[in-house]
Amino acid sequence: MKKIILFVAVLVSGIGFSQAKIEFKDKDNTIDYGTVSKDNDNGIRTFEFTNTGNEPLILTNVKSTCGCTIPTFSKDPILPGKTGKIEVKYNMNPGPIVKTITVESNAVNVENGLVAIKIKGLVVVKPEVNILEKKKTGPMQ
Repeated sequence: MKKIILFVAVLVSGIGFSQAKIEFKDKDNTIDYGTVSKDNDNGIRTFEFTNTGNEPLILTNVKSTCGCTIPTFSKDPILPGKTGKIEVKYNMNPGPIVKTITVESNAVNVENGLVAIKIKGLVVVKPEVNILEKKKTGPMQ
């Protein structure tokens, strides 16, 4: 009888310690595009994360706050100690970038398995040069 109780106690305590954890590489889970030009940048950035737990990490969904930001991810489990990637493509509309992407997973180190990742930056448009326009040469024209 003592062996059965000991076996059940070990089994239950082992189940309590089996967990997946997610840790993102980027500071504050944010990628800063900086100041970029739509002409020179495709808008794609990659978030890298590691499963720091001892059970497979499963991403169940990754969604953006708007249609201008499209995340893609693998639904394959990330084994303990291994890394995974979430690719985010921003459509490069001119102006400030402030977008949040919500990652849903079985990770126990984030509330309800949800973690927010963010992109920020500024998309600028190169000024068009009109070759027919007279150039200004100085303040006293």
